[in-house]
Amino acid sequence: MIAAKMKSIWSDESAQGSTEYILLLAVVVIIGVIFKDKIKGMVTSKLGDVETGMGRISAQE
Repeated sequence: MIAAKMKSIWSDESAQGSTEYILLLAVVVIIGVIFKDKIKGMVTSKLGDVETGMGRISAQE
């Protein structure tokens, strides 16, 4: 009886998917924290490029 219950608990995979998603999210957050400054610099640079491009469009009209 106890062995069967232990076997059923061990083979239960109902929460496996959510555990994998939590681990994946943790990895993404850790990578984001490690490369925070580089990501911020890249986003700022791209937003500056967009702003410059928008200025050119407005000046040509």
